[in-house]
Amino acid sequence: MEKKKQKKLEEKGYRVGSAADFLELTPEEEAYIDIRLDISNLVKTQRAKRGWTQEQLARAIGSSQSRIAKLEGGDPGISLDLMIKALLRLGTSKKQIGKLLEGELELA
Repeated sequence: MEKKKQKKLEEKGYRVGSAADFLELTPEEEAYIDIRLDISNLVKTQRAKRGWTQEQLARAIGSSQSRIAKLEGGDPGISLDLMIKALLRLGTSKKQIGKLLEGELELA
């Protein structure tokens, strides 16, 4: 948020913060959510780069299209196991996954 806009809101009595502040997340909880979202985004990016549909990826890892859609949408009910399995099936290396976790991998 722009500093100018934030200052105006604070002058009117509003508290301005992040979603993590609002939800009172610990740093560990915030990091965990960020990791899950980064993995979801990488799955979607890698799938699109390969030209695969959600259905094709689902078949390749023994899942369903709806679960892939949930995975790519960041649904918290999707296991990290399935997320990592999808990345590996899409050709993502363990090194790339490590870089993603370290925040060093570009998702573009």
